[in-house]
Amino acid sequence: MSGAQDSRGDKPPGISQRLDKWLWYARLIKSRTLAARLVEDGKIRVNRERVDKPAHQVKPGDVLTASVHERVRILKVLAPGVRRGPAAEAACLYEDLTPPPAVDAIKPSDQRMARREPGSGRPTKRERRQTDRLKRGE
Repeated sequence: MSGAQDSRGDKPPGISQRLDKWLWYARLIKSRTLAARLVEDGKIRVNRERVDKPAHQVKPGDVLTASVHERVRILKVLAPGVRRGPAAEAACLYEDLTPPPAVDAIKPSDQRMARREPGSGRPTKRERRQTDRLKRGE
């Protein structure tokens, strides 16, 4: 067997990479353990096929659909990772095909904050300062 092929003899080394390792190198996930768990939970699709094994091989040209951090991201693999480097280096590993969020999708983050009627509950810092100014006679 030639040194240019891996142990299975079908691909030269460096063409494909483990999915969990690639997710970690691309800085989509904080650790390889979390990346493996994400794959096992079925949150990753490769070329529209659900993948549940972290050792699944990805290669340039594959399209990943990942449900990460309450978002669905669509990424095209451009290259296998060599190391977990800075974010600029990690961004070179993929092309983000995710469509921009709709205007309505931006608003729900504001809705997570608790709303209260003016004058009810504890005063805000601004309201406390206004009260202090009023008491001092400013």
